Amino acid sequence: MTESFLLFPDPAPPEVVRCLDLADYPWTAQDLTGASQLDDNWTGAIIDLSNDPEDGWQLCKRLKRGDLPVEPVLVLVSGNQLPDMQLRDDLYDDFMITPFHPLELEARLRHLLWRAGRGARPEVLSYGPLTINIDTYQAEVDNRKMDLTFMEYELLKFLTSNPGRVFNRETLLSRVWGYEYYGGARTVDVHIRRLRTKLGEEHAHLIQTVRSVGYKLGQAR
Repeated sequence: MTESFLLFPDPAPPEVVRCLDLADYPWTAQDLTGASQLDDNWTGAIIDLSNDPEDGWQLCKRLKRGDLPVEPVLVLVSGNQLPDMQLRDDLYDDFMITPFHPLELEARLRHLLWRAGRGARPEVLSYGPLTINIDTYQAEVDNRKMDLTFMEYELLKFLTSNPGRVFNRETLLSRVWGYEYYGGARTVDVHIRRLRTKLGEEHAHLIQTVRSVGYKLGQAR
C-alpha cells in the first residue's frame, strides 16, 4: 500500500478529503474497528473529533501508545470541545479548530511532516527585518514573533512574496481570501491596519498605501 494519511471517521469529512486531494496527499478512511488491522505504511493521522469524540480519543490513545504504527497525529475539534483537550496533550501532535481554512490544514500537515523528519526544510520569506516561515505560518519582525490570525498571516505572506507590487483591494480579496469570499473591500483595510499595529510603530511603514490604488509591501527587488 502506498503511504497515505489515516482519516477518522469513516466516511471521512468531505472538507478534509478535498484539501488532501488538492494537495496530492493519498488518504484512507478508517473507523475504530478497522484501524485494528493497520500496517506501517502511513504518512500520519487526521482524527476528526467533532461527531464521535469518544472513539476518536480512543484511537488517539492507541496511536500514541504505539499500538498502531501511525504518526504524527493531528486532531480536529470544534470550538466548544477545547475544554475536553485538557490533560490530553500527550494524545496528539497538533490540533485545529473546525471549520478551518484549507491552506491552514495544508500548512500544518507540512510542518508536522517536517518535524517528523519526512518533509523538506521549511521555506522562509524575508524582507528587511521581516521573516516569514511558510510551513509553520509564523512571522517575526526584528526576531520578535508576531501574534497573527491565519488571514493576517496569509495577507502578510502574499504581500511579502511580491515586494514592491501594488495590489488593489479586490485583487487582495480574491488572491488571499479566495473567490468564494463575499466580504467587502473594508475587510482588507481592517487587516492592513491590524498588521501595521502588530509590526509596531518602527516597522508599520513596511506596508505602504498607494493612494487611490491599494497597498504594497516595501520596494521591488
